[in-house]
Amino acid sequence: MKNRKGVDGILLVDKPVDMSSASAVARVKRVLGGVKVGHLGTLDPLASGLLPLCLGLGTKAAPWLNSATKTYTGVIRLGVLTDTLDRGGKVIATSPVPALADIDLDGLAEQFTGSLSQIPPAYSAIKKDGVPMYKRARRGEEVELEPREVTIFELKLAVQDASALEFSVHCSKGTYVRALARDLGEAIGCGAHMESLVRTAFGRFRIEDAASMENLEDSDGSDLEAAVLPLSKALAHLESLEVDDRGASGLRQGRQDVLGVLRRPQDGESAMVTRAGRLVAVISEQSGLWKLQRVFSG
Repeated sequence: MKNRKGVDGILLVDKPVDMSSASAVARVKRVLGGVKVGHLGTLDPLASGLLPLCLGLGTKAAPWLNSATKTYTGVIRLGVLTDTLDRGGKVIATSPVPALADIDLDGLAEQFTGSLSQIPPAYSAIKKDGVPMYKRARRGEEVELEPREVTIFELKLAVQDASALEFSVHCSKGTYVRALARDLGEAIGCGAHMESLVRTAFGRFRIEDAASMENLEDSDGSDLEAAVLPLSKALAHLESLEVDDRGASGLRQGRQDVLGVLRRPQDGESAMVTRAGRLVAVISEQSGLWKLQRVFSG
């Protein structure tokens, strides 16, 4: 297999159901032999949809991408509560489902919009004393998690059938949509779990631009390599400042003096790019001066 150690950027893949995020990473590593690969925003095996993968130097860009908001669509099954809060878990409670036609779904969605205090699922990757909570839950240990503040920017609910709601949600980093399904079920009074979940957006990235994982094994990597987003485009949400080749070389050597010729910084961060559009560094304002945050080798 061709070694592609020079592949740097962000690859958007459409992860299928019943594949873990770690398995998706492993498959891309096999196809793009020799490339360092990591994922952004873990997707549960029973969830599908957009999974951004960082390739090569793209792994260094994760801090500027991981805080992005996410958008999901899916189905919440009412009247059945599971220990994992999704359809793969053990049923721990059942309740009759009230007539959904009598429920003000817009009003219910409004109750769960804005800043919320959310208790994460017991079966989650959150660690306590270095051990993921899902491992403790599987061992039958009593799992208690502290509430965390999340933000729901938009939530839409619609009736799918007599015991299921379709939904779409735009939410902040750290939001557990399985926990949102649980809380909606409690508000309705019958319990609920996540029947299906699809991530359709991750910050500026969209599922429509993702490469299919289904054809990955049959690919020699050329199609996926062509689909890799350059880092300058992946970090397009940062202000872009141009630097010439000499300045780029200086930045890559860690020389801060190159930043002295730039305009006075405002609050926030900016991306330094070459005239050819290649990312050189991320810089930030500190005490009224530009400082290097991360340098990306050529």
